[in-house]
Amino acid sequence: MRNRLILCLLICAVMLYYAVPRLTIHFSGIDGVFAFSWFLLAFFVIGGNLAGFLYSEKKKKKIQLRLERARKVRKFVAEH
Repeated sequence: MRNRLILCLLICAVMLYYAVPRLTIHFSGIDGVFAFSWFLLAFFVIGGNLAGFLYSEKKKKKIQLRLERARKVRKFVAEH
């Protein structure tokens, strides 16, 4: 999961690297609207991937949770 998020961030960074010199928001009309919406979408993509990367659980935590659940199940089964 984390590798996919990093890959998406890198792809978005490359797209921004190529797009920023070609798009300007100083145009009036449809050109400016397109440039502004493209930048807005790019920043949403970056923000979403960063949030997913920063707030994702670590593998150790997931493994510990699975072990704890397995212990509870074994204890429950042994009692009944």
